[in-house]
Amino acid sequence: MFDNIKYYMAKKQLKTKSIEETLWESANKLRGSVEPSEYKHVVLSLIFLKYANDRFEERRNELIADGKAAFIDQAVFYNAKNVFYIEEQSRWSFIMENAKQNDIAIKIDKALSAIEDSNPTLKGALPSNYYSGLGLDKAKLAALLDEINKIDTLKDPENDLIGRVYEYFLAKFAIAEGKGKGEYYTPKSIVNLIAEIIEPYRGKIYDPCCGSGGMFVQSMKFIEAHHGNKRDISVYGQEYTNTTYKLAKMNLAIRGIASNLGEMAADTFHNDQHKDLKADFIMANPPFNQKSWRADNELKDDPRWHGYDVPPTSNANYGWILNIVSKLSSNGVAGFLLANGALSGDGIEMNIRRQLLQNHLVEAIVILPRNMFYSTDISVTLWILAGNRKSRTVEQNGKMVKYRNRENEVLFVDLRQWGEPFEKKYIQFTAEQISEIAQNIHNWQREGHETTYKNIPEYCYSASLDEIEKKSWSLVPSKYIEFKDRNEDFDFDGKMKELQSELGELLKQEEASKNELKELFEKLGYKL
Repeated sequence: MFDNIKYYMAKKQLKTKSIEETLWESANKLRGSVEPSEYKHVVLSLIFLKYANDRFEERRNELIADGKAAFIDQAVFYNAKNVFYIEEQSRWSFIMENAKQNDIAIKIDKALSAIEDSNPTLKGALPSNYYSGLGLDKAKLAALLDEINKIDTLKDPENDLIGRVYEYFLAKFAIAEGKGKGEYYTPKSIVNLIAEIIEPYRGKIYDPCCGSGGMFVQSMKFIEAHHGNKRDISVYGQEYTNTTYKLAKMNLAIRGIASNLGEMAADTFHNDQHKDLKADFIMANPPFNQKSWRADNELKDDPRWHGYDVPPTSNANYGWILNIVSKLSSNGVAGFLLANGALSGDGIEMNIRRQLLQNHLVEAIVILPRNMFYSTDISVTLWILAGNRKSRTVEQNGKMVKYRNRENEVLFVDLRQWGEPFEKKYIQFTAEQISEIAQNIHNWQREGHETTYKNIPEYCYSASLDEIEKKSWSLVPSKYIEFKDRNEDFDFDGKMKELQSELGELLKQEEASKNELKELFEKLGYKL
């Protein structure tokens, strides 16, 4: 009997839902009245409001305990501790007292507006007159408020509960929105890989298309994990979509990350918010194969292309590359993602690629597995660019690290067979894999590691510029990495896509056959 009880308790424990899952189920109840692309803002703004209130109440109690009750209504005593001051109409207790009222959506709008007005660092971060215009079902909104009310956002600061909820929701929203959407979110394991490779310890970090701010968040987590100081990093970013710009400001504010995301949401190409910036680290996931990003007569003399051919209007990939190059400091390093098509091709793109290589900026090309992104199933490439590759020395967490002179070489890495499945149809890197990949690249880069790096078939190869020139300046890894059992000219990604398409058709046919069989049985009087 005791064993049965233990089994029952263990089974019940396994079924216990996390806070993230419970909140997600509550958010999903908004379906029908609100589109998934909208209700992320509904939920995340409310989570932000609860978190800001919890921090406010904590600081208020501290002031009282310290005998400073006379100052509990002075914003300066909150801002000094990186806490937002919350006025009466914005307090969570007031929201919950009125959660069942018909005008609760209006009260939430007023609460968010008042917080933004009384905290200058939140300018442009919170939605304005948003909830009252959505026509939300009052009962569903009240149920969501009840679930958020259960969260003690300060319970476990070490595990960053509120940050966990944000990450979980951003990933789930990206999955729910599917192809063509979810561009605001870069899967965490990819961002972690970029951070481990470029190691953003000290200086200015920039993301020209920052989405919800995930690159910055993971950079700060990298610093914490390696016992660095977050104050040594300054954050600069830009985002085109206004709602995502607000989401980024909220995401960073929740974690106490000071940032400069420009005065407004704006197109990086046509309204550069950081024209004079020189960044030590650049991390980016630009829109893949962006079409019609400029008109034929636009941006021809833009200083960002100085010394290079003008990027073609048909595809923004090389526009993003040259924007990144223009922002790179003399010792700076960049890690960014592009569709694989940018690795090869003729004409203007080949000329720019040649110029980048001859200027010794391309350090490594890392091809990633398919199905890592929620918005597309294609395989993409991580580019690593670096300045001063001849004699680069960088301070990393109090130590000076000297890089080998590799300016006439490029490291190619193929990770298409790496990763593990998650969420049934996606791929992600494990922490151990990220560490192993980054270490291999560092072994190739750094002095004192000459004997620890070696070319490995079907994994990595260090190619000279002479080799690359002979292959028409192509950066396709399979042209350089040795493949024992595969034809290097075989279009692996194309074949995989073809097979996936065939499988999809077979599944459709199977479903159609099932439906036909079901109809036949029902005609014969059987209920299935």
